[in-house]
Amino acid sequence: MDAPSVHHLTDLTPHLREPLVIGDVAIHSRVLQSPLSGVTDRAFRELVRRYAPQSMLYTEMVQASGLCRAQELEKIMDIGPEEQPISIQLFDCRPDFMAEAARMAAAEGAKTIDINMGCPVNKITKKGGGSSLLRQPEVAEAIVKTVVEAVSVPVTVKTRIGWDDDDINAVEFGRRMEAAGAQMLTLHGRTRRQGYHGPARWDWIARVKAALSIPVIANGDIVSVDSALRCLAETGADGVMCSRGTLGYPFLVGEIDHVFKTGHLAPPPTPLDRLRCAQEHLHLLWQYKGQKGIHQARKHMTWYVKGFEGAAPLRDQLCHINTVEEGDTLLRQAIHALTGTAG
Repeated sequence: MDAPSVHHLTDLTPHLREPLVIGDVAIHSRVLQSPLSGVTDRAFRELVRRYAPQSMLYTEMVQASGLCRAQELEKIMDIGPEEQPISIQLFDCRPDFMAEAARMAAAEGAKTIDINMGCPVNKITKKGGGSSLLRQPEVAEAIVKTVVEAVSVPVTVKTRIGWDDDDINAVEFGRRMEAAGAQMLTLHGRTRRQGYHGPARWDWIARVKAALSIPVIANGDIVSVDSALRCLAETGADGVMCSRGTLGYPFLVGEIDHVFKTGHLAPPPTPLDRLRCAQEHLHLLWQYKGQKGIHQARKHMTWYVKGFEGAAPLRDQLCHINTVEEGDTLLRQAIHALTGTAG
C-alpha cells in the first residue's frame, strides 16, 4: 500500500490535531518517543524535545526493585523541569515493588506511569518482566491494578502482539489491561520471538484498536513520516510511537508531529545538520555523565554519521573516541569539509 499523501492528511485523520487524552492528562501531540535502554537519557531527550516541544517523552526503562541502587535511581531522578510532558517506564513482575516504584516516579514529576510488558530481552523475561507477562496475564492484570491504586497519575502499558506465532493474544491481553485500569496501550506489532526482526504486523494493532475504548498507540517500523501515515491508515490508531528510527535521528518525532499538525512536510535535516546535532549530543553526554557519557557517545556518533562522502571512515574513528576533545575534533573536521568553515 502506498503511503497516504501528506496533502490529504486532514481527510485521513482529522483527530491528529486534537490532544491525546490519557485519563485526565491531555498531551498536545500524537507522536511519542519510545523509551530505549541506553539511549533515552536526559541528553537524548533534550534534543528530541527541541524538535517536538509537546510530545510525550519517556525515560529509559527502570527496574522497580532496583530503585534502591544508584544506577536505576538516577534514571528517574535526573528529569529536568523543561522535560514535561514525560513518562517513566517501569518493569518488574511483583506488584508491590511496582507500586512503590510508581509512587517514587510520580513524585519525580512523571505525567504517566508506563508499565513495560513488551521487552523481549532474555535478561528481562527470565526475571518475569517485559514480554514474559504476555504468558502470565493474571500477573500482568494484578500489576496494573496495584499500580493504579498506588498513584493518581494515569497508568499505561506497552506490550507486543504475543509471545510467538502460536501464541498471539494481543486482543484479549489488551482487554484485560483496560479492565485492570490501564488508560492507554502502546502495541509493538511484533511477537517476542521476532524481537526486532521482520516487518511489524500492523493488522494486529488494528484489531486491538477496534477492541478497546482507551487510546491505542502504534509502535514498530515507524521510521519516517510516510511510515507513520501508512500505519495510521492501516490501523486507525490514536497515535504513533517512534523507537529505533530515532537512533542518530532525534528529529523524527518532531518531523511526524509537524505533519500531523500542519499537513506539510518540514525540510529534512542535511548531513551538516546531523553532524552539528552529533556534536551537541557529544557535549551533552559529557556534561551530564562525564567519562561514562563519552563511552556511551561512541554508538550515538556512529548512528549520526551517514549520507556524505567520508562518512564510513569517520564512523570508524568515532567509535573509538576516549575524550570529548577527540570526538569534537573529528566532527569539526567533518563539518569543515562540508562547509569550508571552522564549524
